[in-house]
Amino acid sequence: MLPGGLRVVTQFVPGVQSASVGLWVQVGSRDEVPSLAGAAHFLEHLLFKSTPTRTATSIAQQIDAIGGELNAFTGKEHTCYYAHVLDENVDEAIDLVTDVVLRGRCLSDDMEIERDVVLEEIAMRDDDPEDLLGEAFLGSMFGDHSLGRPVIGSTESITAMARRQLHAFHLRRYTPDRMVLAVAGNVDHRTIVAAARGAFAGHLCAGIGPVAARPGGAKIPGKPGFSLLRRETEQAHLTLGVRTAGRAEADRWAVAVLNTALGGGLSSRLFQEIRETRGLAYSVYSSVDAFAETGALSVYAGCSPERLAEVVDLATAILVDVAENGLTAAEFDRAKGALRGNVVLGLEDSSSRMHRIGQSELNYGRHRTVQQSLRQLDRVRRSDVNALAARLLSRPFGGAVVGPYRNRRQLPKQLATLG
Repeated sequence: MLPGGLRVVTQFVPGVQSASVGLWVQVGSRDEVPSLAGAAHFLEHLLFKSTPTRTATSIAQQIDAIGGELNAFTGKEHTCYYAHVLDENVDEAIDLVTDVVLRGRCLSDDMEIERDVVLEEIAMRDDDPEDLLGEAFLGSMFGDHSLGRPVIGSTESITAMARRQLHAFHLRRYTPDRMVLAVAGNVDHRTIVAAARGAFAGHLCAGIGPVAARPGGAKIPGKPGFSLLRRETEQAHLTLGVRTAGRAEADRWAVAVLNTALGGGLSSRLFQEIRETRGLAYSVYSSVDAFAETGALSVYAGCSPERLAEVVDLATAILVDVAENGLTAAEFDRAKGALRGNVVLGLEDSSSRMHRIGQSELNYGRHRTVQQSLRQLDRVRRSDVNALAARLLSRPFGGAVVGPYRNRRQLPKQLATLG
């Protein structure tokens, strides 16, 4: 840890000639007040426009000249600015990413240009039923809580946002004590620390420690709801889900096993029953969203509107059966094997390693080795997963549908009790 609370984590990856640099900031859409909905994402766009020594064009030219990639993304709980470069250019990448994050100027003219870009991104989201459904589902699950608001904001909030608001958001939130610099690849830790000191010169104040990881344990008020968004689409898009515990809870690996067995692979129950056996949908899967104090286990399917009732019936029957009878021994073993493979194979490049160590340091204040994660997975028992399934899948369900429906009376009656 450097003065000012900046944390620097690195991982040497043998056999590569690249380096991935990520500057993680513990600021996301959940940190916005309603009037600033979308500010974190808007700021992510704007900071690339200019710094005191660089323009948007020179930033693009510099990263292209070294054959690198430069980008960023915003989530509910953090924002990450990253670069993937040859190992010989890692110092340059650290300087570039840090300059953008710390010294992006938020100029009024740049903001007007980027406002239009973000509004186009919102329109693009609205044209993609699956993306739109994802936002609607989390809104149904968490209601008025900040986790229920779209990361991207709304047309109204982005249109109304003033430069002074966004600039103040940047100055107040983007401080080294909220940041983790994560670098993975053919790198040396001491060299990276030295580069970080230089890039953060003038921003490292002694006597300041890092901001703690977001606390878990808080309860989200209310029950999950239901959203219907009318779109004249060829398919009906459905997501159903229940709230889970936060990411720091002890049963998070059991949740992962349950999710994998339900809809996380080709042999999962949902995929086999809904797609392979009956051909009711092309895309069907389950997924987990995990936040500090809560999360969601959800099931998605896209199908023709006339088949929606049958898909809901079948998905519900699978969830009820797993809640009552649990996973079979074969399902449990396959799910654990799939997760083991995903953990290892998903870390074959420097970029994935950087994401792992950066998120872990930001979310937990530490990062586990791959072997430590595998040992945690190995300790999960089938009885643990089945007890979890009985507990989770008996909770109130929430959901969302995007499709050609004028009102809820046109939906299958099985969805009438949600929300």
